Amino acid sequence: MKRLQRAAIIVSLIEALRDNDSWCGETNIQKATYFLKELTHVPLEYEFILYKHGPYSFELKEELTALRADTILELKSPNPSYGPSFFPGKMRDYVMDRFPKTVKRFSSNIDFVASHLGKKDVNELECLSTALYVLRESPKCDKKQRAKKIIEIKPHIDYSDCCEAVEEVDQIVREADQFTR
Repeated sequence: MKRLQRAAIIVSLIEALRDNDSWCGETNIQKATYFLKELTHVPLEYEFILYKHGPYSFELKEELTALRADTILELKSPNPSYGPSFFPGKMRDYVMDRFPKTVKRFSSNIDFVASHLGKKDVNELECLSTALYVLRESPKCDKKQRAKKIIEIKPHIDYSDCCEAVEEVDQIVREADQFTR
């Protein structure tokens, strides 16, 4: 997928997240993009590694910076106590008008992810995305084993929150399996 096609996907994702009450800070976008790639198989070429707050892509971080430089995205601080938030920028229409087929092709994938993650705060997103990461890395582990693996990776997360995240990710995966058939 070409760079501006990926930009159209990212802009669409941010708009869908906003429609679902997301703050749209970098963490929100990182985790939603991870779900979009891993769960609904949108062919984004960002590599994700397990990092401080769950799966993270340095390539996506660089892309978000470049999209700001190109005024496709902009960063605002509507509420300084929450940190900056991404919004479509001046060149949004240029990108969206160039790739309507790409946007249409993946719009239901984007809506699926945004509807499941939009209302989540960064702590919930960290736990959920780490649960998905553990599931992808250890698919044969049962739920308790996966919750324990999350605790090993993220000892600051409460065990009960890990168990809830494993359950929720399993449910989202079941829905995504039906959705992506």
